[in-house]
Amino acid sequence: QVQLVESGGGLVQPGGSLRLSCAASGLVDYYAMGWFRQAPGKEREGVSCITNTSGIKVYAESVKGRLTISRDNVENTVYLQMDGLKPADPAIYYCATASRATPRPLDPNDYDDWGQGTQVTVSS
Repeated sequence: QVQLVESGGGLVQPGGSLRLSCAASGLVDYYAMGWFRQAPGKEREGVSCITNTSGIKVYAESVKGRLTISRDNVENTVYLQMDGLKPADPAIYYCATASRATPRPLDPNDYDDWGQGTQVTVSS
């Protein structure tokens, strides 16, 4: 059974940085691991993902140049470095795994297992 545990969320000032971590266990084979976020009253949206085999990284347009996804295959952990945080970024951030290849790598409907989320707040 896949378990995903996020950490690293918190309160940061605009322009600040946070590093989110997603520790995975029980992974056997998967296509991609992704980060998603959901703000109050909004739909869950894809932020970034990284494919398992080739390490291809995909970013939402709204975060390109500010967020960086990376992974540690030994520790089975995926990271999301968040720099230049904006007032539009606060949300609960989730990591998830997609077990099958998808042409929509940032579509949350194509992901199967989810963590519990970590809260990111941006405020001065």
